[in-house]
Amino acid sequence: MSSPLFIFLLLAVFISNRGATTEAAVEVVTDIYGKPLQRDVNYYILPVIRGRGGGLTMSKPENKTCPRSVIQDQFEVSRGLPLKFSPTDKSRIIRVSTDLNFIFSETSIWNIGNFDEATNQWFVSTCGVKGNPGQKTVSNWFKIEKFGDDYNIRFCPTVCNFCKVMCRDIGVFVQDGKRRLVLSDVPLKVMFRRA
Repeated sequence: MSSPLFIFLLLAVFISNRGATTEAAVEVVTDIYGKPLQRDVNYYILPVIRGRGGGLTMSKPENKTCPRSVIQDQFEVSRGLPLKFSPTDKSRIIRVSTDLNFIFSETSIWNIGNFDEATNQWFVSTCGVKGNPGQKTVSNWFKIEKFGDDYNIRFCPTVCNFCKVMCRDIGVFVQDGKRRLVLSDVPLKVMFRRA
């Protein structure tokens, strides 16, 4: 027969571990000052590693407004364009590993474009649709993940239970001097600064 002290210690360990798991599952994303990112507040996405370009922005339009590529500004001192995050639920705080729309403006929402056979790449563009999580919008959802002490962006939407998606990190592909965002095995380490 087990002693009451043993049962108490076992229960305490179970509760302690359960609390740690819950806390990890709801970890908030923080900006460079340690403050939680908030829904519908403008932020710059900046590279952690210096010397390879600046913040994230959009390419110039080519005869039409969509698609415009999401790129990393070539100038290291540039913060890029501010953008907002919109989660699938009504949460005010942005959390790690949750589905988000990345929004430069109401008409410039990130999505994964069509596969480019010439470069063998899946580019991130700005032809997405805000909200409406499900099968028709599955390419519009991204996640912020922990990457050591920093973060990276990942495409691995869970807004559609029966959709098959490829889960990949977002990295950089250099094409014609532009640092375009793509699905990649080499993630771009990023940090967030409130605009």
